[in-house]
Amino acid sequence: MKFLTYIFLAIFGISCSSDKETYMPISSNPALEFTVPSNFPEPTYNMALNPPTEKGFELGKKLFYDGKLASDGVVSCGFCHIQDFAFTHHTHIVSHGVDGALGTRNAQPLHNLAFQKEFTWDGAAAHLDLQPVIPITAEVEMNETFSNIISKLQQDPSYVTLFSQAFKDQQINADNILKALSQFMIMMVSSNAKYDKIERNEGAVFTDSEARGFELFKTKCANCHQGTLFTDQSYRNNGLPIDPQYNDIGRKRVTGLDTDIYKFKVPNLRNIEVTFPYMHDGRFKTLPDVLDHYSDGMVNSETLDPFFKQGDTVIGIPMTDSEKEDIIAFLKTLTDDSFIADDRFSEF
Repeated sequence: MKFLTYIFLAIFGISCSSDKETYMPISSNPALEFTVPSNFPEPTYNMALNPPTEKGFELGKKLFYDGKLASDGVVSCGFCHIQDFAFTHHTHIVSHGVDGALGTRNAQPLHNLAFQKEFTWDGAAAHLDLQPVIPITAEVEMNETFSNIISKLQQDPSYVTLFSQAFKDQQINADNILKALSQFMIMMVSSNAKYDKIERNEGAVFTDSEARGFELFKTKCANCHQGTLFTDQSYRNNGLPIDPQYNDIGRKRVTGLDTDIYKFKVPNLRNIEVTFPYMHDGRFKTLPDVLDHYSDGMVNSETLDPFFKQGDTVIGIPMTDSEKEDIIAFLKTLTDDSFIADDRFSEF
């Protein structure tokens, strides 16, 4: 992991060290307030190195929705991360790139990224500022180089103005492009679902089915989907049958370790109601499909998570149909309509 990170740093001249000069916002570019919800942990993103500002956020939003970041001038970040679906893409099982190219993994939702330690399904990016490098340069996604992007942006007067307003050095370069994207993405905090209002004692209450589902969730699901972020941010093999179309080896692609084969990052479950299809390859269309997999569809392998086994026997997660209904009722309390409809993040 560190090796891959150092490659990114060397190629793109990006520094995440604490001794780098940081930009202190001036009065013409005031800082944006980042508020940590009272039921959330502290952020992992070091905002002292890249403090979000009004102009930095505006620039990051413009870049996020701009096809100039792709070689075809069409495929933007927002192409696969649509706000109505908590910044996922319903119509694509796996990511679609330039000229109709197909990736191998489902687009992950974008929210609460300031609290994440690593990014992508296999943790290939150890810092949020580095994560966009992967889709931007991937041939099956945006298929572009930063030198080309910089050239295109330098020819656009609106970008020349925005970069000069957003960053002290006023430069259109890879470092500032990635920092602006991060300033936009770290503000994507989803924390006002029904569950949050209950956890913060703000007057909301569970229905009987939701309450039963929450108790079931704590015993059957929270081993991996822990805490208010609903992920322990680990990498696990959850017993998916191998898809021969992709034969995705998961975390092993990053670490090279056989012990990491077929392990993928435990996804957070916030807004899970609207982020289908599910799993790293989008193989499941519905939440009942997902729970049926955990109760009856798991397959054994050397790296299958021990939570799902008893000796050499795969036990999965025993659930009745009524228990599944209650768990799904609880999962729907994680839908944050205010986040999904927040105009700050909308394209238009």
